[in-house]
This record gives sequence, C-alpha cells and structure tokens, in this order.
Amino acid sequence: MYIQKGSIKISVLSRTGKEAVVAMLGPGDFFGEGALTGQQVRIGTAATTAPTTVLIIEKGVMLALLRDEPTFSERFIAYMLARNIRIEADLVDHLFNSSEKRLARALLLLARYGDQSGPERRIPKISQETLAEMVGTTRSRVNFFMNKFRDLGFIEYNGDIKVNTSLLSVVLHD
Repeated sequence: MYIQKGSIKISVLSRTGKEAVVAMLGPGDFFGEGALTGQQVRIGTAATTAPTTVLIIEKGVMLALLRDEPTFSERFIAYMLARNIRIEADLVDHLFNSSEKRLARALLLLARYGDQSGPERRIPKISQETLAEMVGTTRSRVNFFMNKFRDLGFIEYNGDIKVNTSLLSVVLHD
C-alpha cells in the first residue's frame, strides 16, 4: 500500500494489552509489504490519524512493477532499506537513550529533520498518548518533557507542534 496523503500509525499490541507505536507514516510511504513475502499473520495494526488516501497495489501488480520497472524497483528498494536503517536506529535509541532523548528524536523524525525533502517544522496534531507509545514511556513523562522543550524554546505547540532546530541539541548532547 502507498500513502498518497494523510498519515497512518502502525502499532503492535502485547499479550497484556500494552500498545506500542512502531511507525508514523505519511505521504510517499509504503506499508503492508509483508504480503509480498507471503506473510500470513500481521503483527502490526495500521490506523489513520488524519484523513488519508491510500493506493492499494495488488500483490501481482506490485511484483510485476518490481520486476519490469527498474525506476520504481529502485525507489521501492531504497525506501525499504532506509526504513530498515530507521528501525535499527529506533532499536538502538530505545536500548541506550533516556526517554527525554527518545522524545526529542521522535519529534525531529516526525518533522522530517534529516529527510532529503527538508524539514517540515510543523507536525500535525498528535496526542501525548501516541508520543508516549512511540517513545516507550508514560503520557505524564511526555507532558513533562514537552513543557520543558517549550520552555526552552525547542518547540512551540498549540494543537500542532512546531519543531525548532535547537531541539537537535537534546539529541546530540551527552
């Protein structure tokens, strides 16, 4: 599936009912690629977080595109490799960084800092609960850090969130 507009939250649920957000996807992102490998059981759930348009590409059509269209194939493979690198970085982040650094990194990634298309600076409305699920902490800790980031001028928020480049200092500081 290919997101044309809007946003999708990919989450997983533990046996005890705890939800973890593993990805926030937007326009230009693919998801559901497990179907290409014959994956029978999906471990994640996709839910829209804003009005969204998704192009559903049937498995046979996708396989033909990958085989017959080198430009498309290169773009898809580059996307999947970049996403794999991001997942590895997320794992390292969860293993070694504080929840404050993880939140700062998540906000920067949501604002697409480091993306070739350039930063968007504004993140559409996202709940502190969703941010907590992404970062692996509680909503109250997210609230504490969001207020701290706002007081320090790293972010501005009133509905949507404006991320200032100064937030990078939280991620880069040891």
